[in-house]
Amino acid sequence: MTEPGLSPNFPDYAPAPDLLTPTRNITHAHFQPGDQIVVIKGCVAGDLWGDSMRVVAPSWHTPTEENGWRLRNATGGAQSYLTAHPRYMVHLQRRCPDCLIYLRAMERYLLPRYAGYDGLVNCGWYSITPSGQLVHVDEVRNGR
Repeated sequence: MTEPGLSPNFPDYAPAPDLLTPTRNITHAHFQPGDQIVVIKGCVAGDLWGDSMRVVAPSWHTPTEENGWRLRNATGGAQSYLTAHPRYMVHLQRRCPDCLIYLRAMERYLLPRYAGYDGLVNCGWYSITPSGQLVHVDEVRNGR
C-alpha cells in the first residue's frame, strides 16, 4: 500500500513530516572538530540515507541564531562547506547514546513509510540558504 498522494513507484523526492529533528535536544558541545557526521535526509533500500560530512569548526548558525558547526562535504559538489545546527547531525564513527537513540527513532519512524521501495527517497527536510547555511524545513516555516 502506498502513502496517499504518492505513486506506487515513489519519486526521488517524497515529502514526509520530520517529527524528530525539530525537537531534538543536542548541544553544540556534543560535537568536536574532526568528527565524521551524517545529516539524515531520507532512506534508500530499507536504510537511512543522508549526507556524510566532517565537522570543521564552530560557526554561528544564522537561521536559528544559535551555535552551529562548519561542515565540510568531502564530495564537494555545489556546496563543499556548510554551516549546520547540531540537532541536524549524527555521529558516524563514534556510537554515542544520544545519536544512537535518534537514529533508532528515525528508523522506526521513517523506514516503515517506504518499506518495499528500494530507490532513494529524499524527504525534503533541508535546504541551503544563499549564505551556505543548512536549514531544516520546520525552521523555515517558523520564520527563522
